Amino acid sequence: MAHTLTARAPGKLILSGEHSVVYGKPALAMAVNRYVTTTISSQSPSEVFFDLLNLHYKRGHSLEKLRKLKHRLQDSFERFQQGEHGIREVLKKPFELLQYTATNIVDRLNISMSQGIKIHSESTIPIGCGMGSSAATVVSTNHALSHFYHQPLLLQQHLDLGIDAENLQHGNSSGLDLRLAIQGGALLYCRGEIETRPEPKIPLRIVNTGTPLASTGEAVKHAAQFFNPALLDQFSAVTYALDAALIQNEFEQVLTCIAENHYLLTQIAVVPEKVQAFIQDLENRGMAGKICGAGSPSGDAGGIVMIVGDGDIADLLDEYHYTEECIAYEAEGVRIV
Repeated sequence: MAHTLTARAPGKLILSGEHSVVYGKPALAMAVNRYVTTTISSQSPSEVFFDLLNLHYKRGHSLEKLRKLKHRLQDSFERFQQGEHGIREVLKKPFELLQYTATNIVDRLNISMSQGIKIHSESTIPIGCGMGSSAATVVSTNHALSHFYHQPLLLQQHLDLGIDAENLQHGNSSGLDLRLAIQGGALLYCRGEIETRPEPKIPLRIVNTGTPLASTGEAVKHAAQFFNPALLDQFSAVTYALDAALIQNEFEQVLTCIAENHYLLTQIAVVPEKVQAFIQDLENRGMAGKICGAGSPSGDAGGIVMIVGDGDIADLLDEYHYTEECIAYEAEGVRIV
């Protein structure tokens, strides 16, 4: 057995199709150069010790205790599915997602733990802002543990284990974030089927408008009331149009598609008014912008906004108290580093 092993998985941006992808419609997305890094190391106490840097959590647990947590979370998720409580009632603490992930793969692969392990995790992906933080956490953990115990996962195993965990966080995982964390690159995704795409050649940057007040699961549930077949068809049409515009390098059409996608997202009430005002200011300057995650039906923050265009926005960032962050395309998915 390896003494220490580290895996790294990327975050993502959805270029078009968030929310509608949950209903089997297409989404266009790409992996980006923000990562969750998970290191597994041997330790003498026969327990699983979690050292989760970004969550400020350091604690060891027996496998027996972790299995009790896993069963509690599964029972709670079943009650969520039956409408007995909200998705936020399933995972009570952020670190429970990683505890469930680690326990689930140990059980699914029938790993015999002859000694204790330490799981150290750290992230450069903004948490809760629509960039695939939870998926990258799950994927990097599963990849690291499977290789540490010399049982590398097949793609379908990666996806199945990932969806088990992601559902606890989001209620109904489309699998898109997991695909990007596993495989990297850019892709058109629909109902689990993927078509790879080249790197989008557009001036792209992101602005963090703050962590949404609502969770992804809550935003998805809120948006559901607005969806109908006609609106879903509009989401599909704009995603396919953006895909064609990117392939053909038609920049003006890219701007039009991003603006149309933003408008559709306002129709399902997940773009806070402050964020809408910011995007309107961008459009007034010949740019386009849209939220890249679930957004939020409440509060002022909408997570990450993707901006297409080269204009100077320093004054807008000051006015709205937002921060701009550099981002780049990531061709590779999860890997051992």
